[in-house]
Amino acid sequence: MSNQQKIKLSIADRVYPLTINPEQEEGLRKATKKIEEMIKRFENSYAVRDKQDVLAMCALQFATQVEQKNIDTIEVSQDVEDKLETLNQLLKDY
Repeated sequence: MSNQQKIKLSIADRVYPLTINPEQEEGLRKATKKIEEMIKRFENSYAVRDKQDVLAMCALQFATQVEQKNIDTIEVSQDVEDKLETLNQLLKDY
């Protein structure tokens, strides 16, 4: 039996009804709040008349954050791998 629930999220003056698992609700509501805050920042900073433009800029900013975190993770992983290789070599030399 499904334990799903129905919620409504409002983004850019539109309501989106969703059927979700209860454990998703907090994340969805936090994401919605971040999107709404970002929309307000863009509208206050730029003379934007079309919500579509604002939403596109929000999507670009979120996607950029995700990609930058991926890049940072790869760089950190490579750094850790290099240090482990150096330690391994020191142990072999010892």
